[in-house]
Amino acid sequence: GKKNFKDMDKHAPKEEMIKDLENILAKINALEVTAKDEEAKANVKILRKLTEGQIHSINEFDHLKKAIDLLTMQLFEVKDKINSK
Repeated sequence: GKKNFKDMDKHAPKEEMIKDLENILAKINALEVTAKDEEAKANVKILRKLTEGQIHSINEFDHLKKAIDLLTMQLFEVKDKINSK
């Protein structure tokens, strides 16, 4: 089932988190439509900013992880070249 697929794809947790946050954003948009007063509208804006910031942070973290993986691989290549001399 779904669990096995998740185990195979190491990026599933990130994709899952983003999907969850996008679902939350949809709910926030619905809240904005029903917001009665200025305070409610202001709170919705805050919720949206926080949720969008969270999505951005997850994406940035993923980029950093990939960059660190690449650097680590390059370090090992350099080490191998030094050791093979």
